[in-house]
Amino acid sequence: MPPQLTGTPRRRRPAFVQSRSAEQPTRHPAVALAMALPCAVVLVLLFGGWEQMANQAQAVADLITR
Repeated sequence: MPPQLTGTPRRRRPAFVQSRSAEQPTRHPAVALAMALPCAVVLVLLFGGWEQMANQAQAVADLITR
C-alpha cells in the first residue's frame, strides 16, 4: 500500500532561480587554464596533434603573408 501524503505539499522553486545568498565567486581564468592545459597536452601527445598544429600554423602564416 503506498504511503499517504498528509499536510500541504511544499512548493519547489524553479532550478533557474538562484539564491542571492548562495552566489559563488567566479573562477579566475588562470585557474581554468591550469586545469585545462595538462589535459590538452596529454591529448596532443596521445593523438599526435603536434604535427597537425604545426601544419595549421604554417597555413595561417602563409595566409597572413600573402
